[in-house]
Amino acid sequence: MAIANCFLTFIFLFSEREWTAVVGLEIHAQISSNSKLFSASKVHFAAPPNSLVSFFDASLPGTLPVLNRRCVEAAVMTGLALNCHINKKSLFDRKHYFYADLPAGYQITQQRLPIAVNGSLVYSVCAGKKQNQVISKTVRIKQIQLEQDSGKTLHDDLRSQTLIDLNRAEGQLRVDANISVHHPGEPLGVRTEVKNLNSARFLAKAIDYEIQRQINELENGGEILNETRSFDYKLGCTVPMRDKEGKQDYRFIPEPNLPPLVLYDSASLPANADPQQVINIDQIREQLPELPSVTREKLVQQYGMLPEHSLTLLNEVGLLEFFQNVIKETRAEPKKVTSWVLNTFLGFLKQQNLAVSESPVTPSALAELLNLLDRKAISSAAAKQVFEELWRNEGKTPAQIVSEKQLELMQDQEALEQLCHAMMEEHPQVVMDMKKGNPRAINKLIGLVRKATVNRADPTVIKEILEKQLSSRNVSGPSDGHRSGACET
Repeated sequence: MAIANCFLTFIFLFSEREWTAVVGLEIHAQISSNSKLFSASKVHFAAPPNSLVSFFDASLPGTLPVLNRRCVEAAVMTGLALNCHINKKSLFDRKHYFYADLPAGYQITQQRLPIAVNGSLVYSVCAGKKQNQVISKTVRIKQIQLEQDSGKTLHDDLRSQTLIDLNRAEGQLRVDANISVHHPGEPLGVRTEVKNLNSARFLAKAIDYEIQRQINELENGGEILNETRSFDYKLGCTVPMRDKEGKQDYRFIPEPNLPPLVLYDSASLPANADPQQVINIDQIREQLPELPSVTREKLVQQYGMLPEHSLTLLNEVGLLEFFQNVIKETRAEPKKVTSWVLNTFLGFLKQQNLAVSESPVTPSALAELLNLLDRKAISSAAAKQVFEELWRNEGKTPAQIVSEKQLELMQDQEALEQLCHAMMEEHPQVVMDMKKGNPRAINKLIGLVRKATVNRADPTVIKEILEKQLSSRNVSGPSDGHRSGACET
């Protein structure tokens, strides 16, 4: 399936005049199906070369294409997700060109009347210096079409051989980027096409490089050729492949072996229609899963999280499910869970370059840890220490780690009050600094009390006790070394 011509526009200021870049993407995405688009051959990634080839795939005379129902349903669902108009009647065409991995000499595609047209995709990006500003952008979708995949060409330079693998569909994603630049208000510039980009990272690098290259070329008096280029990921630049001045004539003709593809909605569905023989657009719409934009909005509304946090949860594979499982098992506030998952948990994953599925800390373990923290059984510092122990994957629960390392918070309020009082008596100068409003003074006393309790006292509770005792001293009179009844000026 090819999602053709998604259009994006960017504005740059590299000199005294602005430049506008226009980028059109042709995205070839493999459909998740058990068999191929037009044959019953299985689809299996990295299968031995030419082990999944039917007579039709090899283009033997007399073989006919048979359309895969699952692929049609997937194309319709994609079109609905991208706000496209679904054509109830679409056509198949033959696109003729000669290449060794296309034994028939033509490719079956949808050129004249594809399955879906005129869509849009609204997406969000984090901007600003701290990446805390979420901006919405819209990409126009020209069309979605079903298209037969060609074979794979393997060049053996050592033996001067070219080998062909007709398994097809080995790659899950391939993008061709058409890029041009022009001054705002002027006609569009000459475009170049960067072919066969196979990752989002390489796509971004290729686009950035090609935009800058074209601007530099034009500002230095050069011209842009209408050519096909490839991206050299080792050098980080695009290089010419072949020019497109003599545009290839693909000689599109109707595919004679496939009738028009007819779809229905609930209103137009024939009364005696066999559900196995027709495809109902409305039925597929009902099966459409919740879209990412809806999920992000729900996260913001339900848990009060920032929009940029919802983006991160959805962008990391498996992170949203991990977060939701923690939420189910903990009494901690959602904002606390969000902070621990996005900062502590995700931070550990990034440090060790691990996927969420590879984490040694389970959602249940993190939920138990947050429960201990929520009921003030341990301090925040102790919680981080427990998390580090959990990450070592020694098979212990948070409660066991807390018990073994004696990380429980002091629960004896009276003993803690006595300790705070004694510490204030021992450090009168610090108390005087507190009275003068020095914010560092109370932090020093908090540190001294925590040290005396081997970090088993909650700093928030300590601060409350110290402030209360200081207030009591101010009301009842000086007790910081001055004589009772002494005059102060």
